[in-house]
Amino acid sequence: MDIIFIIALLVTSLVAVTYMVERGLALRWRKVIPPDTEAAVIQHQAGQDLSRLKVVCELNPSPLSRLILCGVEHLDRPRQENVDLLETRARHEVNKLERGLVVLETIVGIAPLLGLVGTIYGLILLFGDMGQATADQTSKFAQGISLALNATLLGLSIAIPTLVAWSYFSKKVENLAVEMETLVDEFLRKNYRHASCEEDAGRMVSMPASSQASQASQAGRTHGATHG
Repeated sequence: MDIIFIIALLVTSLVAVTYMVERGLALRWRKVIPPDTEAAVIQHQAGQDLSRLKVVCELNPSPLSRLILCGVEHLDRPRQENVDLLETRARHEVNKLERGLVVLETIVGIAPLLGLVGTIYGLILLFGDMGQATADQTSKFAQGISLALNATLLGLSIAIPTLVAWSYFSKKVENLAVEMETLVDEFLRKNYRHASCEEDAGRMVSMPASSQASQASQAGRTHGATHG
């Protein structure tokens, strides 16, 4: 019966290793924040054509590229509305980055418990038969206790590396999310600052000539009164 617990622990360790490798590949910095996309966002200036930035994002599919493309598609909307849409999309992207971490967190909790249950079950069987044992069988019981304790050792051996991996990947997802937020915020500030300047210039151009003359006259009187 105790072999069942050992098999369960081996399966648990296999699942843990699989998700560690998968998350290690998926959370590579270059895969989440491609250098080409990052450079394109930093080099992009307000008022420039967005087609080059869109091409770079499309050639480098990644969470950051999808966020930038989402922002580009909704630049015609008010800033706050665009920010709300990006926050929703960002939560979706971060949720995909965290995929699999809950499995590692679960394994951290259940692996020691499986080992403990296997040990307790083995000890129960051993001590249950000890009353019927002869002096020659004492060494066999000691060997049985050793085998039962191996289940606890195996459980801890699985849980400790898994805990380290889970902590590392959780922190990495957090760092990636902060970096993506910074780049997206920089992109929005550049484009909406330019749009605001164009809007102000448009209002000045469309202002009636009489209003402009009135403002100029008032500025002149103010300047004269100051020098007087």
